[in-house]
Amino acid sequence: MTTTDLPPRWNIDVIFSASEPRALSSAMELVATSVDRLVALYDRHDIRTTESRPPTEADAAALDEVVHATNTLHTELRRLSTYLYARITTDSRDDEAAALSVELQTRTSALGPLAKRLAAWVAALGVDGLAARSTTAADHAFVLQHAADNATFQMSEAEETLAAEIAPSASLAWQRLQGDVSSQLTVEIALPDGTRERIPMAMARGMATDPDAIRRRAAYEGELAAWQTVSVPLAAALNGAKGEQAVLNRRRGYTDDIDPVLRANTVDRATLDAMTDAVIESLPDFRGYLRTKAQVLGHDEGLPWWDLFAPVGPRATVDWSHATELVRGAFSAYSPHLDALARRAFDESWVDAEIRDGKRAGAYCAGVEDDVSRVLMNFDGSHEAVSTLAHELGHAYHNVALAPRTPLQRRLPMALAETASIFCETLLFETALADAQSDTERLALLDSQLVNATQIVVDIHSRFLFELELCRRRQRTTLSVQELCAVMLDAQDQSYGDGLHAEYRHPYMWAVKPHYFTPFYNWPYTFGLLFGIGLYARYRVDPEQFRSGYDELLASTGLADAATLAGRFGIDVRDTAFWTASLDVLREHIAAHARLASQT
Repeated sequence: MTTTDLPPRWNIDVIFSASEPRALSSAMELVATSVDRLVALYDRHDIRTTESRPPTEADAAALDEVVHATNTLHTELRRLSTYLYARITTDSRDDEAAALSVELQTRTSALGPLAKRLAAWVAALGVDGLAARSTTAADHAFVLQHAADNATFQMSEAEETLAAEIAPSASLAWQRLQGDVSSQLTVEIALPDGTRERIPMAMARGMATDPDAIRRRAAYEGELAAWQTVSVPLAAALNGAKGEQAVLNRRRGYTDDIDPVLRANTVDRATLDAMTDAVIESLPDFRGYLRTKAQVLGHDEGLPWWDLFAPVGPRATVDWSHATELVRGAFSAYSPHLDALARRAFDESWVDAEIRDGKRAGAYCAGVEDDVSRVLMNFDGSHEAVSTLAHELGHAYHNVALAPRTPLQRRLPMALAETASIFCETLLFETALADAQSDTERLALLDSQLVNATQIVVDIHSRFLFELELCRRRQRTTLSVQELCAVMLDAQDQSYGDGLHAEYRHPYMWAVKPHYFTPFYNWPYTFGLLFGIGLYARYRVDPEQFRSGYDELLASTGLADAATLAGRFGIDVRDTAFWTASLDVLREHIAAHARLASQT
């Protein structure tokens, strides 16, 4: 498929053809057999908790064999799991793919405990000693040291194995329930003229950018009513997942529920605190932007939720062909390599952008094999959708940079996973703003960019606050639907303040977002946005020098902690001043938006 005016569906038959079901079943068996062999290999070399001692040549040889086998298995698994996930997320009624996905989770449940066994073994022998005897250990030194540093946060081997075996019927099952329910949920839109229409939830949420305020409000009211009908099972799902998480974190010895997420992201608490302090300091500025937007749209008491994403000024609907041109134009101005990635993604049908029943809302990019990816999004013709396309292709470009790395070397912490995507979004915005032909167009572009920034700074902060309180309460008891809604509204009040209309917020955002099933998958987005803006500022100062180091930075995101990688570009992520400087860029956009709004 080549680009057309209509949003495309992706081609996943080149991964596994539907006409050759044996290939898929063979791949399933290969992965299952490889897992069994890997377990046997760990047992044969006794890779598990042991006494501290200097490593021997035999230990180094064992590590070489284990790391090679682990990397080989994860290469096979990546292709298979991405294919099944692609099917499930585009058709929640694909029972075969859902069943195979559960089977795959069950048959690979041993991998988590094996990783913990390796971590404990490496911690006992020492990474430096292993690296001195093994090139493989030296090449994977950061990965191994990171694992060894976290080896103390483990239950017994038997308990970790049990937790992994239960997960497909526990936390992962709750997560699937949320995805299935939300993707199959429909919304009844009731308009003042008496007409009614029933549409998929993804389409209803997309109506938040509709130029007609009446339709935006009708979609918002219909959405809230729809979430209410499924709130009980979704509350059970969230309580179940968070309850399991709380127990495991406590048994593993973490200080709190954020600690394991920080460790997984190679971000220390000083960095998170510095970023959060800067975000809190910026909230009044974003509230000012929201009040300005409310005035532009004719509201006196703050912006109602249904107008958060409302276009300001004439909304130019973009067809798919034009969207691809806009993205490629912005990418080509940066480098031919980035443009070539976008062209390849379109020509090889990597992107599924069509909105349809049974398809999950939102967007993601998943690696398939080598430097090949697949991108899911729901394209509605808005500028925000074009920005989402640029964002997800940024992830695909990151996958290209990581392709030479082994699977263990390219495991990305969430905070750094957003680096390329945010940078590509920024490229698109800055190009569009420079090409704008009028103040009206500039205002529309600034508003679109600030809508996104508000989501990632303000709304993400509300989600962070919500999850903090959810985890705190879940330590003692479950939360009812009413309690979850109350906690969400309180978090929105702390973040949005008087920028939003007090009576028209979104109490069911806890049901909307699947992110809560991945612990604290919120602040990494803010990290990514502000880090990306900081990188773009470095690019503007010296484009050639930046280009020479940027791809290497992307290729190294699994090989060093966040502070070390940022330091290569002169960035101190533990200093509030860095985050404030990035937020100052957004403050400039807010000021420009206010000036242009006052002239309309």
